[in-house]
Amino acid sequence: MALFGFRRNQVVRRRSDGRYDLVLDPNLRETMGALLGELDELVEAGPDDPGLRRLNPPAYLDDPEKDVEYQLLAGDELRTSRRAAIETVRASLGEEILTEEQLWAWIQSLNALRLVVGTRLGIDEDDHAIEVDPDDPAAPLWSIYHFGTWVQHSVIAALQA
Repeated sequence: MALFGFRRNQVVRRRSDGRYDLVLDPNLRETMGALLGELDELVEAGPDDPGLRRLNPPAYLDDPEKDVEYQLLAGDELRTSRRAAIETVRASLGEEILTEEQLWAWIQSLNALRLVVGTRLGIDEDDHAIEVDPDDPAAPLWSIYHFGTWVQHSVIAALQA
């Protein structure tokens, strides 16, 4: 998957009517839809996947019983919310004009994607700017991580404009 060089393009542009033009390249829209489809399958599968560790952090570090109760109560709601946001984004990828509400779903979905990929890469907050050798076996995951970061940044910038 060759995502290097995507930074030349915009994702969204604010319109005078308060909505947003989706100007993301069609190939990148397709890539994003595929990535979010994979994320949706992972989220649907359940919280036991190690890649979802950052999406489902423990609420009670010192009390495993309370944490299990919390995960049972809140886990389904969080999963449902994430999946709804992912579906909103995937449906909006074919549109030319987006709403602010749709862009917030983009932010939520991209954040989840970055957290899952970051977990798989084993990165922490200090690692996000690392230059990666294109021959590194993890280069495709790094590319996805940087792609998600770029799209998320672009959406936030458009919302702030």
